[in-house]
Amino acid sequence: MSQESPQFTVPVAHRQTSVPLPDLLHSGNAGVVVERVGQLRAEFRSEGRRFARELAEYINTRYVGVAGVFLYEETFGTEDRLHWLIHLESFDAYEKLIGMGSQDEGWRDIIMCHRIPEERGGGSWERMFIDGSLQETVLIPSSFGMYGTADKKPETVVEVDGAKVERFLVPTAAHQSGQAEEDVLNSANCGLLMHRTGELKYEFRAEGRQFARALAEGWNKSLAGHATIYLYEEAFGLSDRIHWFIHLRSVTDYYHLMGLRARVDEAARMIFTKQWISDEKGGGGWERMFVQSTLKDMALTPQHWGMHATQTPR
Repeated sequence: MSQESPQFTVPVAHRQTSVPLPDLLHSGNAGVVVERVGQLRAEFRSEGRRFARELAEYINTRYVGVAGVFLYEETFGTEDRLHWLIHLESFDAYEKLIGMGSQDEGWRDIIMCHRIPEERGGGSWERMFIDGSLQETVLIPSSFGMYGTADKKPETVVEVDGAKVERFLVPTAAHQSGQAEEDVLNSANCGLLMHRTGELKYEFRAEGRQFARALAEGWNKSLAGHATIYLYEEAFGLSDRIHWFIHLRSVTDYYHLMGLRARVDEAARMIFTKQWISDEKGGGGWERMFVQSTLKDMALTPQHWGMHATQTPR
């Protein structure tokens, strides 16, 4: 009788770095998340992944507490398109990273390094990616009252260090979940990260955010141990486009997400059947809040060596 092959488990993202998990910034404790996406040329798919991982590890070890970077690949989507999730302590931390380009010799060495052998034309990282494919989306954990969606001054608007102009203090996404510590998933320890985006209609921007937070909170209660959901706002990009990070323990936990929608669960049903829009604005549920066809899902898997039959580090 032939023996069955052992079941493969995808290594979670914090396995990509030598930095201890408690010291890492991730989607739960970061003040800013930058998603950088780049499309590799097929001929340099292995070299490109090695470059991406080396750059991420350098930032992780050199800037502990300032930035944390994980590399993800599309589970179902475009092959050889890489996603760096760059977790920053705050925008103050971003200013520190700007200095890398001119002051950090280690970072410059990684960028300038010739990684493509001469017999294949030679060159560094810029030959590995399709021109114009590197794009960034900046995300901030959602908080009630952001972007003028509150009818009174939120508690998160405060004076800092005696400044005349008040500022908004953005709570980290972890504050959105009441899950027990052992159940919490984030970009460091999840097996699959589902990135869901939706564009709200301007007239329902406040109601839409209320629905989005209620949905995340409801799913966090019902799916504890299988999924953790955080809501983010897009800082520099399309106005009123919101982002959910749905962290699943594994791809098979998607069935639990499907089961939640299918089973007769009063709390879950109420979120989808509630009339979120007031009568004076025409009434209606969540389906009126979003621009049609803008709700999209992207499944991401933590990158691991050998993924998609690529070469491992030499």
